[in-house]
Amino acid sequence: MPLYDETNEEIHDEIHEALHRIAHVDYTKPIIRNASVPVLYEEALAHEKGTALTSQGALALNSGDKKGRSPRDKRVVDEPSSTENIWWGPVNIKMSEASFLVNHERAIDYLNTRSRLYVFDGFAGWDPKYRIKVRIVCARAYHALFMRNMLIRPTDDELASFGEPDFTIFNAGQFPANRYTTGMTSTTSVSINFERREMVILGTQYAGEMKKGIFTVMHYLMPRAGVLSLHSSANEGPGGDVSLFFGLSGTGKTTLSADPHRFLIGDDEHCWSDDGIFNVEGGCYAKCIGLSAEKEPEIFGAIRFGSVVENVVYDSSSRGIDYDDASLTENTRCAYPIEFIPNAKIPCVGGHPKNIILLTCDAFGVLPPVSRLTPAQVSYHFISGYTAKIAGTEEGVTEPQATFSACFGAPFLVWHPTKYATMLAEKMEQHQASAWLINTGWNGGAYGTGKRISLRYSRAIIDAIHSGELATAEYDTYPVFGLQIPRAVSGVPPEVLNPAKAWLGSADSFDATLRKLAGLFNDNFKAYADKASDEVLAAGPSLA
Repeated sequence: MPLYDETNEEIHDEIHEALHRIAHVDYTKPIIRNASVPVLYEEALAHEKGTALTSQGALALNSGDKKGRSPRDKRVVDEPSSTENIWWGPVNIKMSEASFLVNHERAIDYLNTRSRLYVFDGFAGWDPKYRIKVRIVCARAYHALFMRNMLIRPTDDELASFGEPDFTIFNAGQFPANRYTTGMTSTTSVSINFERREMVILGTQYAGEMKKGIFTVMHYLMPRAGVLSLHSSANEGPGGDVSLFFGLSGTGKTTLSADPHRFLIGDDEHCWSDDGIFNVEGGCYAKCIGLSAEKEPEIFGAIRFGSVVENVVYDSSSRGIDYDDASLTENTRCAYPIEFIPNAKIPCVGGHPKNIILLTCDAFGVLPPVSRLTPAQVSYHFISGYTAKIAGTEEGVTEPQATFSACFGAPFLVWHPTKYATMLAEKMEQHQASAWLINTGWNGGAYGTGKRISLRYSRAIIDAIHSGELATAEYDTYPVFGLQIPRAVSGVPPEVLNPAKAWLGSADSFDATLRKLAGLFNDNFKAYADKASDEVLAAGPSLA
């Protein structure tokens, strides 16, 4: 039975009045607000082709032609209230107010043609002092269910008193942008207007655009309020000690922060205020490719009734998911409420971090498995955001390639990277946090010669950080990068700790590779040198 009868009777509830006022949505259209999971399942199965119920109880959906984010199509409106604060360039491409209004009108016109709309009102940020009210307006139950999982779900009382949202997303992703609109380069457009407090999506149905769009908004609003926004995971020990984990894809951020002996605060987006850490989200968005109950039992178990799985391949009869099938995309995903993780900490807040852990997967094989960082080195490596692509993973990649993403999340930054790095340094100094650079990549040689550092060793290193063992260890200075490396770590062979000793080739080949990587770091950092302090500049590799 449908949630609304298909009649022409006018509906004058709060959400109809609000959307009629701002978007001229007619009063006869069903607008389904903050629907329950069963209702959204029914809506998607009834109205969205290709939707299926999987054997685990999750709802399987297809995001259309776009199976990932479209960073080249992201635009930010250049307007007086924010223009001086924004890091303009390839990450934040300028858009005129006029072009935004064209896209806005195009999105509203499309939404008005739909027979039904969905609205989800929720919060971003677990700390009530800093959370923002977010409204999602969309034409797919898929998108409403996705954001129901990813935002913080309001109680009945909070929903009743929700009022006007602080930010609204109009998702008309099934309808293309006009390529001839000034500033458009394709039929996809993801545009943010901070003055109007709105985001408009055209030409992509990939739900991750909404998740990262709200994170981008928080990356702008929180620093204005003196709160540091971070692309990181966070967990908490039995004694209340909090650790933050930073790392790009493939570095082990999700795996190493999912510790059965510690509580998960969140897996991706956090803020650090004067009161401590809080998660931005109410859910998790995990990769599914290669997923198994043996390798990642928590995530595997979270894929059940209420979860969304995107672009996975499943058996047409049994509806069992083949997590190893990448024929649609390597970027298969699942979105689920954070309480589906057994050791999640609810509310998702914690004290001030005791340890800051920067993860990298160095495929050149020359960075130590663990290094203790000085405050200036933290800023340097945080701004650098280094990892490496592995030969053979992409067409044309025949040797390791360095990849740098400022603050371990450049696509979502709004302010200049040094703004976030300066705030991080100040927070760390104020709360006496320790910092570590951990390489989960290669040891004994580059990819193809050396071996990937054992996950067992990486976990032993994390345990040594949390136990306090590394706080009292003896250290040696590592050449060129100037890093402090421990002489011993429980559970890790001594020869693994120093890449020079583990290197299987000649001393000359090691030195050449080390200096090559150092040169790549230095070349990358030139883009930030004009706003970095002398201390931070001096904390980089030295080729003198």
